[in-house]
Amino acid sequence: MSYKTQIIIGNQYNPFLNLAVESSLLNDGSDDTVTMFLWKNQQTVVYGYNQNPFTECNVDTLLSEGGHAARRRTGGGAVYHDLGNLNFSFVAHKDNYDVRRQLKVIQTALGFLGLDTEISGRNDLTCDGRKFSGNAFGFYKERRLHHGTILIKTDTEKLSKYLKVNPAKLQKHGVKSVASRIINLSEVVDVTSDTIMPHLIRAFEQVYETRPEAAGFDELLTDDVLKTRDVFASDEYLFGKWRNFHARKSAQFQWGLAEIDLNVNEAEGVIESISIASDGLEPELIEDAERILTGASIQELPDCGGNSIARDIAGLIY
Repeated sequence: MSYKTQIIIGNQYNPFLNLAVESSLLNDGSDDTVTMFLWKNQQTVVYGYNQNPFTECNVDTLLSEGGHAARRRTGGGAVYHDLGNLNFSFVAHKDNYDVRRQLKVIQTALGFLGLDTEISGRNDLTCDGRKFSGNAFGFYKERRLHHGTILIKTDTEKLSKYLKVNPAKLQKHGVKSVASRIINLSEVVDVTSDTIMPHLIRAFEQVYETRPEAAGFDELLTDDVLKTRDVFASDEYLFGKWRNFHARKSAQFQWGLAEIDLNVNEAEGVIESISIASDGLEPELIEDAERILTGASIQELPDCGGNSIARDIAGLIY
C-alpha cells in the first residue's frame, strides 16, 4: 500500500488527553497515512492494559504528590513519564506497519547524536547495555499502534519512588533495582526532550523516504477525543476491579509475568470468575484467556484452542 507520512507534536502534558488523541488516531486515522506522534506527560505512571495498578505503582503516594496514574490500551509493563521523558507513537494501516522500521526511526535519530543503540529482549531499546526505551503494541481492526518511551532526563528518584517492580523481573535481568537497569540519554550526550525532536523528524523523513506533513495537535481535540479523555481519567477505567483483586497464584512465563485471582463455585466445581494481571504484550489474548477459563470445570483442563496464554494459566490453576 502506498502511503504518506504525518508528524504530530503534542503541546499538553495531560496523560488522559494524550492517550485519547493516540486512541483516536488508531481508531479513526487515515489508512494511507503513517503517523508519528511525539508527546510528553507530567509526573505519570502509565501501566499496561491488563496490569494491576496497585501491584505496579505506589498509587497513594503518586496521587498525593500531584501525579497521575494512567492505563493505556496496550500491554507491557508500567513506566514513569515526566517532562524529561519523550513518548512516541507510530500509527499505521497494517500494510504499512513495520516495527523494525519504526524502531529504525528512533535508532537513526539517536545515531545523528552519535549514539549506538540496540534492540533488546521482547520490546526494549538499550544504550551501553541499559534500557532507555520500552515499547508496546496495539491492534484495532486494520490499524496498528506502536508506542514507546525515550528516557532523556527523567527523575530517577521519583521513578524508583512511584514504581513497584516484581523481584522476579529484577532477577530475570540480573539487576538489584529498576534504576540500575535504565539510562537517561543525557548521561552520555547533550540532549533534552525538546532538542531531540528535530532529529526524530529528520529520521522519520529519511527512513520513510518522504517528507511528513505537520498536523496541529489542537485540531485533533474533538468532542469525541475529550469524551475519551474523560473515560480514561475515570476511577472505573483506572482502578475498577483491581481494588478487590487478590493474587492467588503467580508465575513468570515466556510471554510475561502473570498473577491470577479466581472465584470457584465448589458445589458446582466450576470457575465462576477469573482476573489475570499481567505485563504480557497481547492484552486481547489475556482477555480471551479469562473468557475461556470462566465457567470451566476445576476437574478437567479446558480446551484452550490456540490461546497459549490460556493454556499456561490453566496449567497454573490445575
